[in-house]
Amino acid sequence: MTRKQKRILYRILISALLFAVAELLPVTGWLRLIVFLVPYLLIGWDVILKALRNIAHGQVFDENFLMMLATVGAIGTGQYPEAVIVMLFNRIGELFESYAVGKSRKSIAALMDIRPDYANLEQNGELQKVQPDKVAIGGTIVVKPGERVPLDGVVMEGSSTLDTAALTGESVPRSVTAGDDVISGCINGSGLLRIRVTHVFAESTVSKILQLVENASSKKAASEQFITKFSRYYTPCVVLAAVLLAVIPPLVTGGNWVSWLHRALIFLVVSCPCALVISVPLSFFGGIGGASRQGILVKGGNYLEALASADIVVFDKTGTLTRGVFNVTVIHPDQISRNQLLEYAAYAECYSDHPIAKSIREAYGIVIDRSRIQSVEEISGYGIHALIDGKEVYAGNDKLMEKQGISWHPCHHVGTTVHLAINGVYAGHLVISDEIKPDAADAIRQLRGLGISKTVMLTGDAKEIGIQTANQLGMDEVYTQLLPADKVDRMEELLRDKQPNRKLLFVGDGINDAPVLTRADLGIAMGAMGTDAAIEAADVVLMDDQPTKIAVAIRIARRTTRIVRQNIVFALAVKAIVLILAAIGVSNMWEAVFADVGVSVIAILNAMRALTYQGQEA
Repeated sequence: MTRKQKRILYRILISALLFAVAELLPVTGWLRLIVFLVPYLLIGWDVILKALRNIAHGQVFDENFLMMLATVGAIGTGQYPEAVIVMLFNRIGELFESYAVGKSRKSIAALMDIRPDYANLEQNGELQKVQPDKVAIGGTIVVKPGERVPLDGVVMEGSSTLDTAALTGESVPRSVTAGDDVISGCINGSGLLRIRVTHVFAESTVSKILQLVENASSKKAASEQFITKFSRYYTPCVVLAAVLLAVIPPLVTGGNWVSWLHRALIFLVVSCPCALVISVPLSFFGGIGGASRQGILVKGGNYLEALASADIVVFDKTGTLTRGVFNVTVIHPDQISRNQLLEYAAYAECYSDHPIAKSIREAYGIVIDRSRIQSVEEISGYGIHALIDGKEVYAGNDKLMEKQGISWHPCHHVGTTVHLAINGVYAGHLVISDEIKPDAADAIRQLRGLGISKTVMLTGDAKEIGIQTANQLGMDEVYTQLLPADKVDRMEELLRDKQPNRKLLFVGDGINDAPVLTRADLGIAMGAMGTDAAIEAADVVLMDDQPTKIAVAIRIARRTTRIVRQNIVFALAVKAIVLILAAIGVSNMWEAVFADVGVSVIAILNAMRALTYQGQEA
């Protein structure tokens, strides 16, 4: 409990004690007013001050105004105990709301523990403890056992295990050694690591994640926007209704003015919209916090709401459903030797960062002499055109060979085929194979169990590879040999075919899927550890490589939206009933207090359930 919360609690306890004393004292008239004013002002002076300050700034209709109007009115009609009770319970409700919001924020703040406090910068053989934002790209840092990795980089020396639980939600540590990439926010295990920095702190993984989480609350869901608009018009309307209730019936019927004014004051207490204004945003905030504990970063309540309405899930293949770790499994030369074919392929692909290109270079295993390469041009969706030792080399897919008018032949082996042509003559091909992720098939089964109507795979791979992978995973549809523009076209078709008010999700690796990620109703980046493009382009970021986390995200989203709907229906139903009873003179101030504070507390307790994830609950 914070210092401010403790102060409010002490004021509540002292006011409650003074109220009990006032009830027991046998006083009347002005003395009775004074003994009740003491606990009333002690507990409510700041509410009255806020209401007056807001009125001075033109912000009349808010919770403080309603409480001030209702309690001052009760004092004016001689209902002193009711005035104190309403203010007292209102502050109890506020204290509970503050505690609930604080707990929710602490859940989010647990993720903030990934922020590094310092970096051990190596300079002239000595270590200096500096702020992470003071380290430049290319600098060398040392991470000791038990310390947090402060910046993204590459391991130069040492081997260890990294605890990535704060980023991915996974308890299994990740082994790293010289040459491996490491990202900020992880905790070093038992080994000493010397790391060359590759990103400044502002561009590091930890900074991007913290910015994402801190800004998540600014993107409101439709339910939150509705409640904001609703309360903007609702409060003035109920104040007007209360005024009419206090004035019109006694004028028409000649009834007791004090009695009708009392009913109007009860009406005001009941009408306070804090149960909705607090619980709905708190539910989405809790859902985002609960998702972050699972290594799922949702950029706002609007995206959580979209996840809950998922109907079609479209996947990229490489790096999403497969590991994206390629190996050269077949080398079929034609006209030249096996070693020459691999050599030309490695030289043609030497500047590419694509996983297939890396696998070819690894299979070649010899340092590439870049002076032999006169030029390299990447042909998007086709392959590479290079000038090597004065020879014109084309390396790429079937379409590249056809585009250049080169006669080629397919391979009976399943995998990604890279064809080579030298000076217009077909030189052979290599086959590179990928491996399906262990939980990919289970992810598709779980999505189907959640009622997802269609799972689709889009890939630029050959038809045989795409069909084989889709069959192994049990997917509904697969589209192969797609260029980046073709993927967008397929996405447009799927968007046209989906059910109204349902959402289409696209899941990609975030590296080359930005156009499709942004076109989908909701973009999810897979395997996003250290991938800047994923964090920027996607609406939801999964901080590990597990496709099953998509089903987890949908379950959390559906549970959160279900809690929001429960709170809205419950709060409006109770308030509507008590408002009607207040208008006809059946309910008293105790029912009004329950309809305000009691409903708020129950709604907030329900909203806090969103902070936890209950396994398979859909």
